[in-house]
Amino acid sequence: MSALIDFPLPRRSSAKGRITSPSALLNQAWAGLAEARRDPSPDQRYVTAYLSALRAAAAMLALRGRPHRGRARPTSAWVLLSSLAPEFREWAMYFAAGSTTRAAAQAGVTRLVSQRAADDMVRQAAQFADLVGEAIRT
Repeated sequence: MSALIDFPLPRRSSAKGRITSPSALLNQAWAGLAEARRDPSPDQRYVTAYLSALRAAAAMLALRGRPHRGRARPTSAWVLLSSLAPEFREWAMYFAAGSTTRAAAQAGVTRLVSQRAADDMVRQAAQFADLVGEAIRT
């Protein structure tokens, strides 16, 4: 599945060629978390919270820059986050471990996501976004 389908990018760009600022990505993450909290469906809450965490990771990556990878194959945001922001390595591992569940839930396999798993993902994504927000402000 294409990352642009899972994680669509805004159409506007700045003079530096960036799609959006770290603050704007973080605001999108927080908006997604607010949506996740309102959604009664556990599988949709899980997916929305996971994608919000992915936006928060993108905010940190936008802040730290992208490592030179030459002709390397595409790498997940969680792998990049681990290398560019080692202080978030455990968070990256946590969310990377949930990526298969997120993909399945997004594909309609709802039996994998319990109410508790959705609540946990929302809570963890919110805590992660808050930590990224603190890192951006410093």
